[in-house]
Amino acid sequence: MTSTGRSPAARPAGGRPYVPHHRVEGPPGAPVLVLGPSLGTTMDLWRPQLPELTRSWRVLRYDLPGHGGSPVPDGPFTVADLADGVAALLDRLGVAETAYAGVSLGGAIGTTLALRAPARVACLVLICTSARFGEPGPWRERAALVRRDGVGPVARTAADRWFTPSFTGAEPYVEMLRGTAPEGYAGCCDALAGFDVTARLPEVSAPTLVIAGALDGPTPPTGHADRLAAGIPDAGLVVVEGAGHLAAAERPGPVTEAITAHLDRTWKGPRR
Repeated sequence: MTSTGRSPAARPAGGRPYVPHHRVEGPPGAPVLVLGPSLGTTMDLWRPQLPELTRSWRVLRYDLPGHGGSPVPDGPFTVADLADGVAALLDRLGVAETAYAGVSLGGAIGTTLALRAPARVACLVLICTSARFGEPGPWRERAALVRRDGVGPVARTAADRWFTPSFTGAEPYVEMLRGTAPEGYAGCCDALAGFDVTARLPEVSAPTLVIAGALDGPTPPTGHADRLAAGIPDAGLVVVEGAGHLAAAERPGPVTEAITAHLDRTWKGPRR
């Protein structure tokens, strides 16, 4: 069974929670798994995982502001605002507790949701992401570039940032970026510039698996994945060989296997 939903335009930070465009697939009554995308991609980033995950999970995918079917925001927002938007979406759908897996910015949203609403996140998978995505200056410069020149300049270099040189399937993912609204992309860059939960990682109580691409340039295993795994109590770490930043797209088999193994081991759904 599949359902979709669209939402009104985003509010500025501090306003009404932003509720993203979303899609729900999988068996009715199954435990819910939320999947968060990366900057510049849509919910379709997760297509390689859907056949396996929707066998036993009710999968909820969503789009970031100005990406895919989500509207362009009408004011600035933070990663915390995006996490609150996911929580508001869960409220709208009547979901009290969920597993969550996210890539890059989607992973940051998951970490933040686990910190802000720990009772809602029963299980967490963080893929090619970080507790802090470097210094804020380069993110603000990229936001300014996109506001001035559109997403074309960042789309032209996306394949090199996201994948290893041997990967031949980059174009569908780069096309997602080309279709992203400049202000949505820029707003997400500004949100990443202000994101740093390093000191709060010990507060994450959800059973957590960190997945890294061995050849990930933006968030390499050393300095990013290893710090997440060390900071979150009892977190596991899997490094996928031959994978860049979008490891879930480049090496879907090992990533899907790691996700399902963690979900099966840690959470079977709410107690009834």
